[in-house]
Amino acid sequence: MAAVMVGTAPKRVLMIAYHFPPLAGGSGILRTVGFARHLPACGWQPLVLSPSASAYAQRDDAQLAPATVRRTVALDAARHLAIAGRYPRCLALPDRWSSWWLSAVPAGLRMIRLYRPDAIWSTYPIATAHLIAITLQKLSGLPWIADQRDPMLDDSDPLAPYPPEARLRRVHAWIEQRIAARSAAIVCTTPGAIAAHERRLAQVGRARFHLIENGYDDGHEHDGATERTGPRGRFLLLHSGVIYPSERDPQALFQALARLRQDGVLHARNFQLVLRATGHDAWLASLLVKYGILDLVRLEPLQPHGAALREMQAADGLLLLQAANCNAQIPAKLYEYLRCGRPILALTDLAGDSAATLRHCGIDTIGQLASSSDCAHALLRFLALARQGRAPLASPAAVALQSRQARSNALAQLLDQVSHRRSA
Repeated sequence: MAAVMVGTAPKRVLMIAYHFPPLAGGSGILRTVGFARHLPACGWQPLVLSPSASAYAQRDDAQLAPATVRRTVALDAARHLAIAGRYPRCLALPDRWSSWWLSAVPAGLRMIRLYRPDAIWSTYPIATAHLIAITLQKLSGLPWIADQRDPMLDDSDPLAPYPPEARLRRVHAWIEQRIAARSAAIVCTTPGAIAAHERRLAQVGRARFHLIENGYDDGHEHDGATERTGPRGRFLLLHSGVIYPSERDPQALFQALARLRQDGVLHARNFQLVLRATGHDAWLASLLVKYGILDLVRLEPLQPHGAALREMQAADGLLLLQAANCNAQIPAKLYEYLRCGRPILALTDLAGDSAATLRHCGIDTIGQLASSSDCAHALLRFLALARQGRAPLASPAAVALQSRQARSNALAQLLDQVSHRRSA
């Protein structure tokens, strides 16, 4: 573990992040806040450049980080610049907060002059954060680490490329080429994402790609009572977080639930699936009506992060959904699930990084999300193992490797490398 030497002044890193408190929700907040919280113990003082609170439609002041924070004006084109709900598309390239660049670049230059940081770090999404970093790197010459938390491009399926809009795809491709030209290191969160970047950016040497996965927060929020609530004998399966219509489509699972309910295997007295903070409640509610499983599935609203963790710890089982079109991604909730120490049912693609990570941790309760019959088989096997107390759990040693502290140690080591190369 990295540590600060006595009498040694900490180095500084300018962190450019849209996802930062007081924004409510989103795994990107947890990643950036985790780095800001743990980097000082590794010898790096974070300086955060983030949008003003008005940029966020939903706000929550609960999550704070020990960092110097400079906030600048960022207008959301959809909320601040729209007339009758419409706005020019050019105002939303590369994203709806492109106006942030205008205020953030001068503020970032002032921070560089005042604090003399040793490196720059920016995280995607939002792409404007990378544009700000590109400009500041060019003007300052500081080494820059581009954190690719999600892929900017996905051309694995020619019929469904990402982003779907051609103009936005061209802008993302240009930014990715600027990352290749100007960054000192490119960080990805999964092995599959690194492989995809290497295919697209053949001019970048492998040594510039680094894997720093997401992780869990090891703090007081994980401590406390985990007593079950609800009718005795009813199994509570929880999915906590966004359910994307394409990337985490639960319809095969809903079909399986409908069939198991019709066969008398599942009913409201012995099973309940809770979908917490899905982000698409209206769509999911229509599906629950379509499949006739309103009594088996409950939709619940967003809640503070600490309360969400306590709910995970109190559940009988935790559900992970990830479709095959996201094989190179791992949901951030997977790491929180591991830390909570509850049985995990993963409905995903067996060839994806999510399945590989779970298997590496000794968890084999995995089914194919694309197959209704496989969802039913995996669910029944999972329920039987969990009710008998025999569902596989990750070992304490495997869980410890997934902490935000461990990820921050890795980032600090990378910052040491790029800043040392600049000094040399």
